[in-house]
Amino acid sequence: MRKILIVVVIIALGLKVTAQEKAKFRVGLDFGYAFAKGGGGGLFSLEPKYNVTDHSNVGLRIGLAAYARNIISDIDLDISVNSNILATYDYYFGKGNSSTSPFLGAGLGIYSLASIKSDSFIYDENEIGAGTEFGGMIRGGVEFGKLRLALEYNMVPKTDFLLGRSIKNSYLGASIGFYLGGGKWKK
Repeated sequence: MRKILIVVVIIALGLKVTAQEKAKFRVGLDFGYAFAKGGGGGLFSLEPKYNVTDHSNVGLRIGLAAYARNIISDIDLDISVNSNILATYDYYFGKGNSSTSPFLGAGLGIYSLASIKSDSFIYDENEIGAGTEFGGMIRGGVEFGKLRLALEYNMVPKTDFLLGRSIKNSYLGASIGFYLGGGKWKK
């Protein structure tokens, strides 16, 4: 999965790039797919940002991811929903004559977790786990004007259950989104 992120960044760096306008405020909306080990689901995030410089911004991501694992089998079904609020930072590379800009970013914050684990529907051995954990996220991608394509990896602690079992909550997300506001991209 790291290889995919590296390939996206290398391809994006080969494009002519430009910078965003300093001291502008913008809001991003992203929709995508959450790849969890053994399954997947959907993700959504809303992210207001402030352009600190022509090449960087800080923001607050409010996100939600829901995914299921082992859905083909009636044994060991895991369903997880997590919401998050993260402080984020993105850096945009290069200058040029187009509105294409590759970026790398990261975030730290709080993940609220809710998980259901069932070893078998036949024996009705279900457990529910919930909690709030500190976690992080790294991401990379490319923006084409106000359109954004990104890959992100969310590092979230596992959910532990009373019977000693646990569910891993980390996931890879692929998203497409757009921005409202933020001024024009410099050319």
